Amino acid sequence: MFTGIIEAIGQIITITKKQGDLRLTIATNNLDLSDVKLGDSIAVNGVCLTVVTLSKQQFSADISTETIALTSLQALKSGDLINLEKALTLSTRLGGHLVSGHVDGLGEILSHHQDARSIRFKIQAPDPLAKYIAHKGSITVDGISLTVNAIDGAVFELNIVPHTIEKTIMKNYQVGMQVNLEVDLLSRYLERLLLGDAAAKSVQEQGSIDLNLLSKSGFI
Repeated sequence: MFTGIIEAIGQIITITKKQGDLRLTIATNNLDLSDVKLGDSIAVNGVCLTVVTLSKQQFSADISTETIALTSLQALKSGDLINLEKALTLSTRLGGHLVSGHVDGLGEILSHHQDARSIRFKIQAPDPLAKYIAHKGSITVDGISLTVNAIDGAVFELNIVPHTIEKTIMKNYQVGMQVNLEVDLLSRYLERLLLGDAAAKSVQEQGSIDLNLLSKSGFI
């Protein structure tokens, strides 16, 4: 688990093909690895990866074919900058929100413009994720815990303050870029909970969440 508060901007050193999948070697720059050991988790652009090699200022992690297919890590090149966050501990401040490091889909940067000292971004989410994104709710973009400022269908807006711009890779975002999205954990669990006993059935048998189901569940 993570908090969505980026600890450092790392850099891709090498990308090595390994029997059909990939291994990333990453320079961690000012990320303290003194408390990290082999097998620990580090979020790379919001993707939870397992440390397989480790030194004072770099680590390597393997990327499965599924992760390659479902995340923006597929587009990384040597020299690219990435957001890094170590897994949280029981003594970690929860400054963002609970983040699993499991990407739900890829978003696309539609626009960005200056608004006083902040930058406003408009991002297109995949249609199936729209129901999980709420005005003033939380969303994770490339591992960054952010607040949704506006939502219109599957397009949501963010207001990014100077500190976040400076401490993350958002300063490098361009229109058309793809970013990793993770919706709020609570919304996914709530949807599953509302299915009640139907959750044990196949997807085809479950049906959809409608007003009748919400009424039976006591929400209306």
